Amino acid sequence: MSAKKNKIKSLEKYHKWPGLIISFILMYYAVSGILMNHRELISGVDINRNSLPNDYEYKNWNLAALKGNETISKDSILVYGNIGVWLTDSSFHEFTDFNAGFPKGTDNKKIFDVHLSSNKNLYAATLFGLFCYDFELLQWQKISLETEIKRFVSVISKGDTIIAMNRSYIFKGIDKGPDTEFSKIQLKAPEFYENNVSLFETIWQIHSGEVFGLPGKLFVDLMGLLIIVLSITGNIYFFFPKLIKRRKRKEKSATKLVSSNKFSLKWHNKIGAWFIVVLVLITLTGMFLRPPLLLTIARADIPAIKFTHLDQPNPWYDDLRDLHYDKERNTFILAGYNGLYELKTLNSTPKLFKSQPPISVMGINVFEKFDDNTFLIGSFSGLFLWNPDRNVIFDFISGKPYQDKSSGRPFGNYAISGLIKDNNNTLHIVDYNNGILSGNKTISFPEMPEAVLSNSPMSLWNLCLEIHTGRIFHFILSDFYILIVPLSGIASLIVIISGYLLYRRKKKRSNKTN
Repeated sequence: MSAKKNKIKSLEKYHKWPGLIISFILMYYAVSGILMNHRELISGVDINRNSLPNDYEYKNWNLAALKGNETISKDSILVYGNIGVWLTDSSFHEFTDFNAGFPKGTDNKKIFDVHLSSNKNLYAATLFGLFCYDFELLQWQKISLETEIKRFVSVISKGDTIIAMNRSYIFKGIDKGPDTEFSKIQLKAPEFYENNVSLFETIWQIHSGEVFGLPGKLFVDLMGLLIIVLSITGNIYFFFPKLIKRRKRKEKSATKLVSSNKFSLKWHNKIGAWFIVVLVLITLTGMFLRPPLLLTIARADIPAIKFTHLDQPNPWYDDLRDLHYDKERNTFILAGYNGLYELKTLNSTPKLFKSQPPISVMGINVFEKFDDNTFLIGSFSGLFLWNPDRNVIFDFISGKPYQDKSSGRPFGNYAISGLIKDNNNTLHIVDYNNGILSGNKTISFPEMPEAVLSNSPMSLWNLCLEIHTGRIFHFILSDFYILIVPLSGIASLIVIISGYLLYRRKKKRSNKTN
């Protein structure tokens, strides 16, 4: 056998068998990825948690069920988070659904902040907009605002002024409840600003296509459909030749099978050859969005790619995470993607604090005043006491001074997703995986009532995310599930590249023969 035939046989081996296995994985990646690209469109679709692995059942208020609470009277407290908003008593035993007015779907009840103003108006910052509660109609009403960014993350008051913040802008108005008229404020660039974005965000937007806005996302959707076509046509070419031979041995007609096989091979080759660069790019970017490769890019920043969705005139585009007004300091403290900043007014230049508590790349989840000079800062990196005046940081759970471990893993021993403070000022820390970790061991937090459990399904978008990242297989593979993405990515690259080389060699031989 000649060397060229040996190379073709070798390429066929690397393309055929891995391709058969990886095709089914690529199809569920493609379907879940397409759905994830249109979160608002599918926000009304939920999945019953009872039909999912046990990992996705709420236990002890975990999985970010709770983010925070707002006391509205001596015996009335609102708790909120991924379960929406619920009214409870001071002992957290009786729960009443407080979600009337929000659109249908768990995603539409994903709450980042609830705030009761001094005028007794109630506001909610949600994934898809800013809402105010109408106490006459007894339901939430969406406030119409001029912004393409719908994710609101914070609502606070300063006197009779209500201040809301989404991921890119500040909105300020005189507090009048549903009739509040807001003006939009673009914050000034911080000191020493460079138009850099995180490498993670850059790779994420390239992978989803958002780097070129809606047209880019639609193009990646098309690529998802083509990946499904490649998988199906590849499987047809794998199985049909054997079926054709079997029918011919039995002297039965195989015309339709032959025709389908030729058609599948033709378009399998053409699509693979035309889009090989894009297929390789999508595969590589997907591999870097999950551990272990994620660890190599988690803290890196790069200049924004010119003429793309990342190159924004607003220096805070998609960077704002939380806002606090400190009465003692008479200043605003802003939590951005890159740290905590001080603003004397909303028109001041933000100044980065010298000391910075660790905040996970997943974002800040707890930002509360602890005493006159100290704040509680919580994220997936842990929970910390931070005194910006004295440049002191303590690990709140261990009680020990914080030691910088920036070169280590980006997540802490506790993945803090929220904090509940009852009317006795008892802190109930919320860990994403374990749920409530009460600060006072003598006071336990009640279990999730059936009323909350039965009304808290998983959104289709979040299910797609679990599928797309491979976390859905945690119940089978335990922590080894993190290898699914890199291994399937490597296998995909082998299949894509070997297929293209095989196609080119066969085409070259065919041209010489002709």
